[in-house]
Amino acid sequence: MPIIQFMEVIERIKQHLASEPVVLFMKGTPDFPQCGFSAQTVAVLNHVGAKFHAVNIFEDLELRDELKQYSNWPTYPQLYVKGELIGGCDIAMQMLHSGELKQLLDEAGAIKPAA
Repeated sequence: MPIIQFMEVIERIKQHLASEPVVLFMKGTPDFPQCGFSAQTVAVLNHVGAKFHAVNIFEDLELRDELKQYSNWPTYPQLYVKGELIGGCDIAMQMLHSGELKQLLDEAGAIKPAA
């Protein structure tokens, strides 16, 4: 990939990460996930009442390919909080069960107020 194109992809990644405290790069959308791991991660985030920005990696193939190098994480989904990679579905599940996820998201200001 030419260096200019590479830099544009990195800028798009950074723009997504700056858009919300919680960003999920996933296969599909929260309403229509296109893999079980993405669906599980969305369910975990919804369970704790998190608001998050979802990025469908199938809509930006350059981003999909480059994000793996950017994050040094080989699979999707990829969950970020305040610009830092938390991990994938398995880590989100572990953090949910330990209580760490809700605490982390609450500290990031990403928990929706109870109705």
